[in-house]
Amino acid sequence: MSRFLIGIDLGTTNTVLSYLDTEQETSGDIKVFPVPQVIAPGEVAERDLLPSFIYITTEHEKKAGGLNLPWDPFGERVVGEYARRRGAEVPGRLVASAKSWLCHKGIDRTAPILPIEAPDDVQKLSPIAASATFLRHLKAAWNHTLGKETGQMLEDQEIFLTIPASFDAVARELTLQAARSAGLENVTLLEEPQAAFYAWLYANQESWKDIIKPGDLVLVCDVGGGTTDFSLIRVTSENGELGLKRLAVGDHLLLGGDNMDLALAYHISEELKQKGTRLDRMQFQVLIHATRLAKEQLLSDDSLEKASVVIPGRGTGLVGGIIKTELSRESVDRILVQGFFPQCSKDEMPARRPKTGLQELGLPYVDDTAVTRHLAAFLATSHSSEGEMPGAILFNGGVFKSNLLRTRLLEVVESWKGGQETGLKELTNPDMDLSVSLGAAYFGLVSKGEGLKIRGGIARSYYIGIESSRPAVPGLPPEIKALCIVPQGTEEGKSIEVPGKTFGLIVGQPVEFLFLASRTRQDDQPGDIIDEWEDSIEQVSKVEASMESTEIEPGSMIPVQIEAQLTEIGTLALYLVSREHNQRFKLEFNVRETGQA
Repeated sequence: MSRFLIGIDLGTTNTVLSYLDTEQETSGDIKVFPVPQVIAPGEVAERDLLPSFIYITTEHEKKAGGLNLPWDPFGERVVGEYARRRGAEVPGRLVASAKSWLCHKGIDRTAPILPIEAPDDVQKLSPIAASATFLRHLKAAWNHTLGKETGQMLEDQEIFLTIPASFDAVARELTLQAARSAGLENVTLLEEPQAAFYAWLYANQESWKDIIKPGDLVLVCDVGGGTTDFSLIRVTSENGELGLKRLAVGDHLLLGGDNMDLALAYHISEELKQKGTRLDRMQFQVLIHATRLAKEQLLSDDSLEKASVVIPGRGTGLVGGIIKTELSRESVDRILVQGFFPQCSKDEMPARRPKTGLQELGLPYVDDTAVTRHLAAFLATSHSSEGEMPGAILFNGGVFKSNLLRTRLLEVVESWKGGQETGLKELTNPDMDLSVSLGAAYFGLVSKGEGLKIRGGIARSYYIGIESSRPAVPGLPPEIKALCIVPQGTEEGKSIEVPGKTFGLIVGQPVEFLFLASRTRQDDQPGDIIDEWEDSIEQVSKVEASMESTEIEPGSMIPVQIEAQLTEIGTLALYLVSREHNQRFKLEFNVRETGQA
């Protein structure tokens, strides 16, 4: 048994590791691991936050040797604080938002594509490799410090790694692949909103039962650097025992601090243009990163009214070519409130815009930047009691370090309550940058039976496409039906056999399998077949595979049943079982998506 319970928040903006030492007398005392990292050439320091940025060094920088770490004599990839600052100056060598790229369904996530704007002489990384780089840094840093001190290596500990609740089965598997690539095998996945709620329970162990009561509906609203995540948790009571049940999670929304940085950067760019200064493409990329730093300064220090923004000029002059401007608090407040948290009705849905046939390779950001409209849509389809609004909100994510934005969202939700009882409770975590990793470590303790576990199982129902036996019709594609294999709410560790259903499987030649999912169809059961599914079920992954068997002639069709297992670590495994031939084929989710999945 491992000595430490490890919680890792692999965030879009920051990565954090917290740990609980099970051999300490004060069991339950969770600490944040200060991560050694390069903060300037020749200077290494420990920080609670490891910024999730990778700077790919030049040959000159590698030879200079000032970017090395005790466990890394080469200094080819710099991770953390210096990577973020140096990369803001040279964006073509900066890998950022790796987590958002990891869940991008329209690309090959195993291909070296990052940084997107990299020049030809820069070695690119895949989203999986980038995510593994952060975890590998944590492992090396831990092993060099606490590992040496205690004899306990990180790879030997029990690790709870957080992911957005909106991650589908493929994105979950990709996250585990990144962890395995970093040498971390003993990993359990935990949804970030649940981790944030566990952090709140940990911080309020003596008083939480006095704050929320049976029947209360709690909204966890998590707006981080890359994603917006909604979850609803019900406080229950059964036989006098309090419980917690996760009722619903929102869609995967690529909407967060990255979008806000872009909006603020465009604002500054327009101001400069009006003054006669036009930025080229590379300067604008620098501006985005410089704007992020300025925004973070303003949101973390209420006494500041302005923050400086510096952009290198086009010329060779070290001083004369520099463009200096400022980002004002008034601009930040106005753009973020009006653009991302506007007032809206509870019936207002997010806007959609028509797509252009050809687009630059980039992240699939949402069409509508209004967090409030996305929240209204989530609550309208969450299937809690009809029309019921949450009675409490737990805020999480760096965006909500702003008092202004928290207050605005509270006001909007209050306006939706109508005749319902008012008095919306704001639940707060001591530090939103650390809460997810702290909550993940606390969940490790809960998983051992020491605390209250949030129930609810998986957030989606999963399906597999079944081709209809309908005869071919000229001009029409084959009819595909959706077969439910795992219903929403299935608990981890459960195996499911689709009852009474036998299907034909072609063996020994390439065939396609279609994986589907839905977060709104809560009543479907294993074996249910849905004929018209396009409006409520979405494609998750398309797999081309050949089910090989040395005992069956290639091209033969054999009868199979379908079995599914929701593993204890939070992934989905699917099997096609032929009892007639005593064969068992495992279906793997595809990670090389290039279509519309």
